[in-house]
Amino acid sequence: MKKVLIVTGGSGGHITPALSLYEHLKYTCQVSLVTDQRGEKFIDKEKYKYNVINTPNLLSRLVLIPIKILSFIFSFFKSITFLYKKKFDILISTGGYSSIPLCISARLLGVKLFLVEPNMVLGRSNKYMLDYAEKILCYNENLLNFPSKFKNKLKIIQPLLLEKNYKSKKNRNFDFKKKIKILILGGSQGAKFFDEFSKEFIIKLSKIVNVEVMQQMSSKRKIENFENLYNKNGIKNIIFDFDMDMADKMGDYNIAITRCGASTLGELTHLNVPFIGIPFPFAKDNHQLENAMSYEKNKCCWVFEQKDTNVDLVLDLFDKFIKDNKIYYEKYQNIVKISYENKWDIINKKINKIVNEN
Repeated sequence: MKKVLIVTGGSGGHITPALSLYEHLKYTCQVSLVTDQRGEKFIDKEKYKYNVINTPNLLSRLVLIPIKILSFIFSFFKSITFLYKKKFDILISTGGYSSIPLCISARLLGVKLFLVEPNMVLGRSNKYMLDYAEKILCYNENLLNFPSKFKNKLKIIQPLLLEKNYKSKKNRNFDFKKKIKILILGGSQGAKFFDEFSKEFIIKLSKIVNVEVMQQMSSKRKIENFENLYNKNGIKNIIFDFDMDMADKMGDYNIAITRCGASTLGELTHLNVPFIGIPFPFAKDNHQLENAMSYEKNKCCWVFEQKDTNVDLVLDLFDKFIKDNKIYYEKYQNIVKISYENKWDIINKKINKIVNEN
C-alpha cells in the first residue's frame, strides 16, 4: 500500500480538491494531509487528520522580505524533515504557495510529485514544479499557459468534489413565476462588490416576484446587517460566512450568482444549479474568467465581467426568466448533461489507477 501525502492550503478552492483526493484514496493508500493555518478553517477536524506547516507569501508586503525569507527557510527544513521521517512514496499538491517547500523537498528526496490544477489557467506554483512532476491532474486538456512539451504528463479527470456532494439533493425547480430561490456566493475576495450589488438587486427583485436568498458574507457584522435588511423587506434569507455543509443546501436553490472559483462552479454544476458568473477581476492570470468561460461554452451559465455588471442588467435577465422559462431551462438541460458525467465510482477508479499505476 503506497504512502501518499496530499499538500494544500489557503482558500477553499485549494482545500476541496485535496479533501476529495483524501476520500478517494483512503481505502487503497496510506494517506496523510498537510495544510497551513489559512486552510484549517475549511477542514472538518473530526473527519480528517492533518499536520500544519506554514509558509510565508514572499510576494506580499515586500518590506518584510528579510523576515519572510528566514521563515521560508524554516518552513523548508520543517518540510524536508517531515518527508524524510514519514517515507512517503507520492506527494500530491493542489497548488498555492504554501505547497512549494514540500514540493521542493519531495524533489530532493526522490518522492514522486503529482500536481492538481483545478483552474483553466496553470497556477504559478504548479508552473514552477512542472519539470519535476510526473503527472498533472486537471479538468480540461486545453489548460491555458501550459507548455506543450509536458502534454504527456496530463491526466484529465472530472472536477474533484467531496463524496457527500454526490448524495446531496439536486435542483429540479424551474418555476420562476411563483418563487425564485437565489444562491449568492461572493467568496472572500472582492466581496464588497457583491455586498453592494446584492443589496440593491435582491430588494428590487423582491418587488417583482417572491424571492428567497441564501448568501455568503465575509464577517459577522455584515451577516447581521443583511439579515436585518432582508427581514425588514420581508425576504426569507439564510446568511452565512462559511458552511461545511453548504453543498447539502445548494440543490434547494434554482439559480446562483457567484464568483468563479473552480470548486464552486464544480459544485453548482454537479447539483444542476445554473449560474450567473461574475469572475473576480483581480484573480491571478484572470483564471476565474477562464473558468467561467469554459462553462459558458457549454451553454450552462451566463457570464458578466464585473466592470460591465449592474443591477438593471441582471434584473432584465431575471425578467426574461419569468416571462419565458425556456431561457432558463435550456441552461438547466445543458448543466444536467455535464453533471451526469461526474459520478463518484467512475472518478474513484480513475484516480486510484493514476496513483497506483507503475
